[in-house]
Order: sequence, then C-alpha cells, then structure tokens
Amino acid sequence: MIADRVAVRRRVAFGSTDVFCLLLGLAVLARLLFADALATPAVAAWTTVFAAICIQASPYLVLGVLVSTAIAVFVPPSFFTRVLPERSAFAVPVAGLAGAALPGCECGSVPVAASLMRRGVRPGPAVAFLLSAPAINPVVLVATAVAFPGRPAIVLARFLGSLATAVLVGWMWQRLGRDLPLRQRRLVPDDAGRWQRARVTAAHDLAQGLGLLVIGAASAAFLNVTVPRSWLGQLAHSAAGGVITLALLAVVLAVCSEADAFIAASLTQFSLTARLTFMVVGPAVDVKLIAMQVGTFGRRFAARFAPLALVTAIVAASIIGSILL
Repeated sequence: MIADRVAVRRRVAFGSTDVFCLLLGLAVLARLLFADALATPAVAAWTTVFAAICIQASPYLVLGVLVSTAIAVFVPPSFFTRVLPERSAFAVPVAGLAGAALPGCECGSVPVAASLMRRGVRPGPAVAFLLSAPAINPVVLVATAVAFPGRPAIVLARFLGSLATAVLVGWMWQRLGRDLPLRQRRLVPDDAGRWQRARVTAAHDLAQGLGLLVIGAASAAFLNVTVPRSWLGQLAHSAAGGVITLALLAVVLAVCSEADAFIAASLTQFSLTARLTFMVVGPAVDVKLIAMQVGTFGRRFAARFAPLALVTAIVAASIIGSILL
C-alpha cells in the first residue's frame, strides 16, 4: 500500500518540462482570450524581452547540453586528471583559459561545468571554466570588437576582466565550495549502453534547462519593464554609481553574452569602465543564470556563488577599466 502511494506521488510530481509546457500553454491561451488587454506597450515590451532571451539562449543551451552529455558518457574520468594540474593554484587558471575553446553563452556553460564536476574535476577549476567560457570565447570577443569599432582596448579589457573574475572566483571557490555536496543523479542503470545513457541524460538536462530558462527569462523581462529609464540617466553622472548601476542592470537584463556588447555600446551616458562592468558581470551572474544554477547545483550553491561572482566581477572590471580605459 505504501509502495503504491509512493509510486503515485512519483507519477504526479512536476518537473521542469511540466513547468515549461504549462507556461507555454498559459501564454498561448492568454493570447487568444485576452488579445486586446495584452496589446499594451508594457506587455508588448515584456513579451519582446522574454522571447529575445529565450531565442538567444536556447541554441547555446542545446550546445551545452550536447557537450556535457558527451563529457559525461564518452570521456573517461582519468582524462581530466591527466590534463589539469594536480595543484589547484595552477589547475584553476588552466581551466579558465580552456573556456576560450567553447563558443557559447552562460546557459550552455552550466551543464558543462556540472558534467565536469561529476567526472571528478575539482570545484575550483570547474567554476573557473563556467565563468570564462561564456565571456572570453572568440565569438564574444569578435562581437565586442564590432560593437566598439576602433577601440581594441575595450576588447582587451573585457578579456582580462572576465579571465581575472573566473580565476579569482575559482581560487576562492576551491575553499568556499568544498563542503557543498553536488547533486548526484542516476537516470539509467549502470549497466546501460552508452547511447542509451547519452539519450536519457541529454533529454533530462535539456528539459530541466529549458524549464529554468523560461523562469529566468520571465523574471528578467518583468524587471526590465518595471525599472524606470529615468533612474539610469541620474545615476550615470557618478563614476561609482554608474558602475554599480550597470552591474545590477546586467544581473536584471540577463542578456546573452554574444549580444551584451551591443547593449553596452548603446549606453553612451555611462563611462567606458561602467560599460565594461556591464559586460564582465553579465556572463558571471544574472537572474537567468541564478535560476539555472539553483536547478543544477542547488540553492546553497547559488546563495554563495552569485554574491561572490558579482563582487569579484565588479572589482576586477573597475580596476582593469581604470588602467586600460
């Protein structure tokens, strides 16, 4: 009898896929029933931002899931112990530089970092990779150069600021995050074939990632619409205020790292250092990324990691911006 009740509870439990389908169905239904009421400028702006974040991030989320699945299923754990140095002091910067090899955004780096941890990589190097991959890859740097033509110093400053953030947080996380248990999954039996494990793992990670992406994108769109534009103009006149404002704006807007340089370039009322902070903070911590980290690593991870990454990114960008810009 008890076993039957447990089985029923398991069958009716809601997952990220259910949340995604429920929100999508409600959105379609609301659009059909309340077309006139939803035609207001605020609602139109919300739907535009929500759709833009989902469309920008989804391809890179899929890429990250595919890479993480390949790492989890086909790469032996001994590979990472051979590639990364034994000492964390050297393993963290090596992992940070390795992030340049994976073109993608922060949505794709979360499942990859989780897969690295499950394959035995220590928390510090895995976190350094998580932060550097969406910030210093060639696609992001080229987009930054296009958004700021004739200003190579901004591209260099972004590279150095993001790499410094990844390495510093990785070193600190090696100590701060060592007591956090990583969520363990057993989706398929241990004796299952590789392709079966790959299929089940990819389907699970993609469903979870899409559900969390929808929640994060909805939060970002809501905050984007409710923040008054007049506040930005008043805060831009202060150097420190401009840096803090754009750092918080990067957290709220949750723009994909391949597109944030163009938004930063349009914020001409702010200093170059403040705009650099916007580009360094965004790939490190935003509402969408926090939602994905909660679902992937747990609440305790996000509660420690988000403030640490935010403060480190602001400090690194401010120092490098004051030197190079």
